[in-house]
Amino acid sequence: MQTNILEYLEYSAGRLPDKVAYGDIKDSLRYGELLALSKRIGSVIARSLEGVRVPVPVFLKKSPAALAGFFGVLYSGNAYVPLDVEMPAARLSLIKENLKPALVLTDEEHRETASAVFGEDVRILTCEEILREEADEALLEGIRGRHLDTDPAYVLYTSGSTGVPKGVVVSHRSLIDYMESFCPAVGVREDDVIASQAPFYFDASLIDIYCTLKMGATLYIVPLEHFSIPIRLMEFLQERGITMIRWVPSAMGIVSTFKAFKSLRPDKLRLIIFGAESMPMKCFNYWRENYPEADFVQIYGPTEITGICTYHFIKGDVSDLTVLPIGRALKNSGVFLLDEKDELIDEKMSGQVGEICVKGTCLAHGYYNDPERTAASFVNNPLNPYYPERIYRTGDMASYNGKGELVFAGRRDFQIKHMGHRIELGEIENAANSLEAVRRCACFFDEKKNKIHMVFEPESDKEAGADETYLINALGERLPKYMIPNVFHSVDSLPQTATGKADRVRLKEMFL
Repeated sequence: MQTNILEYLEYSAGRLPDKVAYGDIKDSLRYGELLALSKRIGSVIARSLEGVRVPVPVFLKKSPAALAGFFGVLYSGNAYVPLDVEMPAARLSLIKENLKPALVLTDEEHRETASAVFGEDVRILTCEEILREEADEALLEGIRGRHLDTDPAYVLYTSGSTGVPKGVVVSHRSLIDYMESFCPAVGVREDDVIASQAPFYFDASLIDIYCTLKMGATLYIVPLEHFSIPIRLMEFLQERGITMIRWVPSAMGIVSTFKAFKSLRPDKLRLIIFGAESMPMKCFNYWRENYPEADFVQIYGPTEITGICTYHFIKGDVSDLTVLPIGRALKNSGVFLLDEKDELIDEKMSGQVGEICVKGTCLAHGYYNDPERTAASFVNNPLNPYYPERIYRTGDMASYNGKGELVFAGRRDFQIKHMGHRIELGEIENAANSLEAVRRCACFFDEKKNKIHMVFEPESDKEAGADETYLINALGERLPKYMIPNVFHSVDSLPQTATGKADRVRLKEMFL
C-alpha cells in the first residue's frame, strides 16, 4: 500500500533517471538528479532539526530547486510550506506569526531577506550549504520507517476573510488519493509536457507538480513575464512541445484578449484544464475554436479538500450557456449541496442553490495553529447523526442542472439581499462576462446605499459599446431587473489577489 507521496518520485526516478522532470528557462532537473538532490536536502534538514517534527518553509523563487526543496523537506519527515520570494513582507510576517518555524530553507541570494522576515532565532539553511553535504541513507530509512500516511505533506496558506492567512494542512494520504483519482480521470500521460502557470503557494500548482511526478511526465515553468507578452508565451509552448496546461481562466484570457493564436498556435496542446475562477464563455470559445480536437476540463475544489473534488469534460455545443458546469464528484470524493436549513438538495431539485459540502479522504486536517477556524469550517455532517463524519463547508454555492451536473453559483459571502430578493453576485458576473464588450468583471454590494456595483474591463475593440446603457440593456436580456447592477465602473485592469482572482476588498476601497 502506498503511504508516502515520495514513492512517486522514487518510482519515476527508477524508470526514467535521465528524463527531465522539472525545468525552467535556465535550469532543469532530471528524475535521477531530483531524487539525489532531494535526499541530500532531506538529510541535512533532518540533522538540523534533530528529530523535531515541524513544518518547514521553503523560501525560494519558483524554480526546479524549489521543488527539490519541497521533496527534501518530505524526506526529512516534515511538511513543506511554499513561500515565494515575491510575497509581500506583511503577508510573510503574518504567516511567520502563525507558523513559528524553527528552520527555513532558502538560498544565499535570499538569506538576508529570510533572516529579516523570520528573525534571528530561526535557523536559515541555504541550498548552497546543502550541496556541500551528502545524503544519509540510514537516517532517511529510519524516518521512512516511522512515517504514517496521515502525516502532513504540506501547509499551504490561503487568504482568510479577516485578512489573516490560513495554513491548510494536507496529509500524504489526501494527496495520494487525489493523484490516484485525478490522473486517470482526465487522462494524464507519461509523454505529457506540462506548462506550469500557477505559483507553487497556490493549490492550482498541485496538478503541475504531482501529475508530473506520478506519471513520469515533464514540467516546464512558464516565466511570469511571458503572460504579459503573448507571442513569447506562444513561442515557449511551441518550443517545449507543451501538451497539457492547467491554468486559471484569467491567464487563458490574456491569450484570447490579444488573439495570440493568430501569431502562433502551439501544435502539441491536447489537454486544457482550468478552474479556480469563472471561465468567461467568449474566452473558452476562442480556445475551443483553435483547439477543436483538444480535451477541455473544468475543475473545482478549494485548498481545504486538496484542490479538486469535481471535474467536467466539456463536450458538444455549449453556446446557450453563460457558465460552464463544474461537473460531478471525483472518485472517492463525496460532494453534496445543503440548503439554509442544512437539508439535502438532490439532483432532482434542478436549479435550487445550496452550499457545496465535501467529505472523504480529500479533506485537509484543518488550519495550522488555528483550532477556532478549523472547528467553524470542518464540521460533523448534519445529515448523519449516527457517528462522527467530518465534512468541509466550502462557502461556495451551486445548483444542479437538468443533467445532474453541478453549476457554480458564487460565494456564500457574495450572496446579498437586494430589493427583497436573495441574489448571487456570481450569477451577475457570469452574465456580464458572457458579453462581447466585457473582458472581465467583478461585482460588490454597497450595503449602506443598497446598490450593486459592477467593475469591468472593456474589450479593447468593443470599448465604445461598453457604456452604461449598453450594459443595462445587454444584461436585461440575461437577468431579471432586480439583478441589474446600479453602478458601473470601467477600469483598465481589475486588481487581483496573489492567486489571480478579483480583489473585491480592494475594489470596495477604490469605489466606496
